[in-house]
Order: sequence, then C-alpha cells, then structure tokens
Amino acid sequence: MNDGKDIPTEKSYRTLIVIKPDAVRRSLIGSILRRFEDEGFSIKELLMLTLSKEEAEAFYTVHRGKPFFSELVQFITSGPVVAAILEYRDRGDTDAIAKVRSIIGATDPSKAEEGTIRRLYGSSITENAIHASDSIESLEREARVIFGNRCGKRVDG
Repeated sequence: MNDGKDIPTEKSYRTLIVIKPDAVRRSLIGSILRRFEDEGFSIKELLMLTLSKEEAEAFYTVHRGKPFFSELVQFITSGPVVAAILEYRDRGDTDAIAKVRSIIGATDPSKAEEGTIRRLYGSSITENAIHASDSIESLEREARVIFGNRCGKRVDG
C-alpha cells in the first residue's frame, strides 16, 4: 500500500549551497556553515574544489548570453569554493530551498535584509559570498556539476 511518502512533491528537504571564492579567501567557511547548522540544517555532503571554466559555464548555464555571464565564470573559477548539500532537519512544511534563500538574502548585498549572509559578508552583486539553488531543477543540475563523480551519494535522499 502506498502511503504517499514516496510521491515526489515540489518541496525539497535538501538544497545546495556554494561558498564563493571571496568568502573562502576571507576565511568565512566555518561562520557560514555554522549559520546553517544553527538554523536547523545538517551537512550531508561537503566538498572544497576549484571549478574549471567548463564546470563554471555549466553551473551558470541559466545565465549564458547575459552581459554578466563571463564575469560570473571568471569569478567563480578565481579560487576554491566550498559546496555543501544541506538537509533541513525538521521535515514539516518547511522547504529547504526557500529557507536557505531567506537566510542568504538578496543577490545584491546592499539590498539584502539585515542579518542575512550576503548582507554580512558580501561586497558586490558578484562577490556576494554564497550561491544557493533556487529550485529543485537548479539543485539537481548544479549538484551534478559540482559533485558529479566526486561522491557516490544521491542528493535526493
């Protein structure tokens, strides 16, 4: 009998974050990861890497053709990043993707709410300390680019 627990929904209990090179250079990895743990997330996968140009282009493929695409690729490949698959511990009605997006704040740090990661640690729209998936589709695509064959676990559970 199917109790409905295996039926996919548009809500996700997992998501992806990438701590960008500016935050890694400034030794903010621990502070940023701690914030998510304090907010009820567990770290399920963690990886430090430097993206190749090809990986960065695949990661930011949704922005291909936009005027800032080259700048994004150049920046994200400028040094190591730290990627994490986070899982929200409270399996209630909370969507991990939406919760993480509220914790990180607006893309432009000057427009992000007080106390958000980007407001605290970002310095510009590009150098804004962190990336987070904005949908299940982005999570799946971005996790494949970042983790690919680097780990053996699936991001969906």
